Amino acid sequence: MTDKQQQDALDQLSINTLRFLAVDQVEKAKCGHPGAPLGCAPIAYLLYHKFMKYNPKDPQWPDRDRFILSNGHASALLYGVLHLTGYNLPMAQLEQFRQWGSETPGHPEVGDTPGVEVTTGPLGQGFAMAVGEAIAEKHMAAIYNHENHTPVDHHTYVLCGDGDLMEGVSHEAASLAGTLELGKLIVLYDDNLISLDGPTELSYTEDVTRRFEGYHWQVLSVEDGNDLVAIEKAIEAAKAETRKPTLIRVRTVIGYGSPKAGTNKVHGEAMGPEAARATKKNLGFPEDKSFYVPEEAGKNWLKAVERGHKAQAEWQARFDAYKKAFPSLGAQFERSIARRLEPGWEKAIPTFPAGPDAKPVATRNAGQVVLNALAKAVPELFGGAADLTSSTKTIFKDSPSFHVDPTGRNVFFGVREFGMQAAVNGIAAHGGLIPFGSTFFTFSDYCRSAMRMGALMGVHSLYIYTHDSVGLGEDGPTHQPVEHLMSLRAIPKLTDFRPADANETAACWQLALERKSPSFMALSRQDLPVLDAVRYKIFEGVRRGAYILEAHGRNLVLVATGSEVALALKAAAQLKDAGILATVVSMPSFKIFEEQTEEYKASIFPKGVPAISIEAGATMGWWKYVGREGAAIGVDRFGASAPGSLVLEKFGISVANIVETAQKLVKK
Repeated sequence: MTDKQQQDALDQLSINTLRFLAVDQVEKAKCGHPGAPLGCAPIAYLLYHKFMKYNPKDPQWPDRDRFILSNGHASALLYGVLHLTGYNLPMAQLEQFRQWGSETPGHPEVGDTPGVEVTTGPLGQGFAMAVGEAIAEKHMAAIYNHENHTPVDHHTYVLCGDGDLMEGVSHEAASLAGTLELGKLIVLYDDNLISLDGPTELSYTEDVTRRFEGYHWQVLSVEDGNDLVAIEKAIEAAKAETRKPTLIRVRTVIGYGSPKAGTNKVHGEAMGPEAARATKKNLGFPEDKSFYVPEEAGKNWLKAVERGHKAQAEWQARFDAYKKAFPSLGAQFERSIARRLEPGWEKAIPTFPAGPDAKPVATRNAGQVVLNALAKAVPELFGGAADLTSSTKTIFKDSPSFHVDPTGRNVFFGVREFGMQAAVNGIAAHGGLIPFGSTFFTFSDYCRSAMRMGALMGVHSLYIYTHDSVGLGEDGPTHQPVEHLMSLRAIPKLTDFRPADANETAACWQLALERKSPSFMALSRQDLPVLDAVRYKIFEGVRRGAYILEAHGRNLVLVATGSEVALALKAAAQLKDAGILATVVSMPSFKIFEEQTEEYKASIFPKGVPAISIEAGATMGWWKYVGREGAAIGVDRFGASAPGSLVLEKFGISVANIVETAQKLVKK
């Protein structure tokens, strides 16, 4: 046998080892997706064995290549790769695939499994997050790489399927990636002609090549998913193209080697013992062994450990030299990768003047002031809007567009709300940047799935929304959020912020950066009175989620958020004149309030004291705080097209209605 024949045999043995680790995981769990791993194992083998730069012993090495399994249902494939290449994922974990508490959940999840870059499964989002990863790499390379020093120089690889490319978010993300010229993004498309319901021709007949070429991608094709030479040449050509992202169409056979190959029957269910044995027999693998790694294949895969150690050591030597040449940038790089903010950064946060002569300020405008005040103190802040920077005010005034100059911090995402927030999650997952994306609050509906994924991953994504209520006025109910606040508050691990004024906005920005976890802000279009930051101890109060602004007495609690806080203060003054002593509470964050002690919560909502909530949104959720004996003033219908002040008045978001409701409640 020639050397080439020996290598070919070793390659095939290594690929089949991966195939059957995936099959055995699914068979033991009696559920899962064996089809894609059987078809895509050659792609995964080439990426991890010949192309990707990574160190299994340090999965967080900053300059590693990123791999994203966008078709996350093929997780057994990824777990097999991670085990074989030497990540800390023992065979016992593969044997517990999809079981309670295992490191091998049904779809890849960040934090559960070393080597998983992002959480995937909802199709299309992995693709879109990969676009964010590539954006982060390009921006950081432009910032940090200088004079033959390249601390940032890596690729983002994606494996995706038909379902990913059917989802609208992938269209948004692909269009953006071509526009931004993300040449280090390489997507391998598992083009197997089968989806869960049957042949893709039932629902998916478009010309994918022409579509991606229209998006300004390079498109390459491999006609046989088992042709290692052809796949290798395609990946090399993709790496050689430095301006355009690349889509590599690989024609694979779903369930390759199995009796159910080429059908939807092998997509989303265990094959069964007989079919599993037949598949092993067809591919020349021992039929009676499960979770079996032949010695030669194991050694071949584990070459990744030595390669990774060497690659990282070489990078570290270069980075040490970089730090000597560029000490300030080197320190910034290390700090931002470690998710540490610059000491004293918070001193840049402004306070806004209050008092009778102070002009009211819309919280969206206050947000712009805060963002730009933080520009130098937090250089890792990076982001933009979905074609709404003039409205959401989320733009760095002294920075160019990222598209024009990759050192620029302003990303013009276009009208792609879902793709924007998914990309923001990818930027955050990459590390080294704190990204934000913004649009009108009503369009958080388009963003919700990405926000849920950001919360599930725990990445430091900031979702900035403006025009936060029916108070935006004339645009009418299509643009007036109603149920959005409560809907998003229901997402676990997502911090909500709805500040009452400019100073609460500044405090919310501070907490959003400090908490290092996903959060959203709902900011007003209309101008709001500015509260005295010192008198009301706003920065201290916002840290508790809810706090007392004024305490005239304990006949009643008026609790409000956002623009309605000013109304509650005015109503309390009128009630005092009428002999009802109300305590006014501002509650900018449900999430943070729920983190407080029970004693503190009781101090805000004392037992036996009636409470009224005031918020220009759905009342669902407020009953937890006001109780059955309290009242919730809000908007439980769609909005209306009229001047914002009139809409609020008509819907009872007014001082008069608060006072009337309070008088009725206290008389009970």
